[in-house]
Amino acid sequence: MLVKTFGSAVYGIQAITITVEVNIASGTKYFIVGLPDVAVKESYFRIESALKNCGFRMPRQQVVVNMAPADIKKEGSSYDLTIATGVLAASGQIEPETLDKFIIMGELSLDGSLQPIKGALPIAIQARKDGFKGFILPKQNAREAAIVNDLEVYGVESIKDVVGFFNGTSELKPEIVNTREEFYDSLCNYDSDFSEVKGQENIKRALEIAAAGGHNVILIGPPGAGKTMLARRLPSILPPLSLYESLETTKIHSVAGKLAAADALVTIRPFRSPHHTISDVALVGGGSNPAPGEISLAHNGVLFLDELPEFKRSALEVMRQPLEERRVTISRAKFTVDYPSSFMLVASMNPCPCGYYNHPEKECICPPGMVQKYLSKISGPLLDRIDLHVEVTPVNFSELSSDRAAEKSEFIRERVIRAREIQAERFGNRPDLHANAQMSPQMVRDLCKINAAGQTLLKKAMEKLGLSARAYDRILKVSRTIADLSGSEEIKLEHLAEAIHFRSLDREGWAG
Repeated sequence: MLVKTFGSAVYGIQAITITVEVNIASGTKYFIVGLPDVAVKESYFRIESALKNCGFRMPRQQVVVNMAPADIKKEGSSYDLTIATGVLAASGQIEPETLDKFIIMGELSLDGSLQPIKGALPIAIQARKDGFKGFILPKQNAREAAIVNDLEVYGVESIKDVVGFFNGTSELKPEIVNTREEFYDSLCNYDSDFSEVKGQENIKRALEIAAAGGHNVILIGPPGAGKTMLARRLPSILPPLSLYESLETTKIHSVAGKLAAADALVTIRPFRSPHHTISDVALVGGGSNPAPGEISLAHNGVLFLDELPEFKRSALEVMRQPLEERRVTISRAKFTVDYPSSFMLVASMNPCPCGYYNHPEKECICPPGMVQKYLSKISGPLLDRIDLHVEVTPVNFSELSSDRAAEKSEFIRERVIRAREIQAERFGNRPDLHANAQMSPQMVRDLCKINAAGQTLLKKAMEKLGLSARAYDRILKVSRTIADLSGSEEIKLEHLAEAIHFRSLDREGWAG
């Protein structure tokens, strides 16, 4: 008897429906064809044990399983339940009439229980697009898939539940998630807040500017000055995710298997902080079965690289193109996968190996030339993509012990949102542009015009401070954002002066 069941393969953040054909005929062997990988081939042993332990039988005849389309590689253990359901139906243990209305996915344990799968959300979206009535999958992934409307999602704990459902001997309750309610209830629900930070008003201002214009930022300061603490609070002042951004971010985390069973949607902006020993592939994505890297998991959020000079140079270099294009393309011989990676880069570093160069109280003990050598670990092209260089100095005792209430993140976020609205109006005819940081050099010339006094100030600053040529565009972009924050149509002298202040690493002799 020939039976068809349906599963799904995930490539990038898209899914492709896979037809699993099971035919039982005379003979004794088990064959699985259609470009299965080792994990799919091993499914026979998991399926056989699961069926026996749940009181069902594995046919002692020839079982041929074909996974179509046969030219796409099938990877992972998520097809266990799809194949097992087909085997049970082909051997007459399940009524096959309604099988073609459901996508069925899940990894089987030897006792018949189900393990969670990756990519439940993109699979559910594709299932609805292909006109399936429902999606049967492990209980742990049910909430994640249930955010897709007009699709019945059934979370099951064991293969017994699936058999009972198709045979009509037991009922399954569809998982219901009110997507909009889920989204708005936990929007901007951050654990940390800027009001918890004592002092550091200059750094808070720099991060507010960065958030308002989508600028990348590097924090330079001695150990214990609060660089990491400040960076962790940056997502709390970014504009809230839109529902579209939330769904896109959730798809990436779903494919990577990073969503908890209780989560349906990613409703706050991601904050990813990889260790400096991370490999190139783990940072940008890839592998034999391409998976999203840290820069894609930070999509629509913040990627924080602590101790930037300690990262491998090759890992930092492969990040340059995604920073510009805001997506990662991973190419293989037979296919190409795209992962979005539109993130804000926040980096931090000590000014020198000992950490106390330019410290107001402690003396640097590094030998001559060591500071310059340490800074040269960061390539010019990467530094060229960072708009704000901010010096972080330690907080003194009087500020630490002060009872003065600091400004809350929600008030800073309101100013950031207003500035972003101005930019949205400015770039209304360019759907690919969302913030000032993404302007091209020509757009900088057109939209960041300054008067004669501003030109004089900028010229003097570049001469006196020894600012490099690459700092020119960066200063204009940042000053445009500062003007937006203050609600000004023109870039004024004070906006330019503040932007110049945030170019520490471009100053001649800074690391001399």
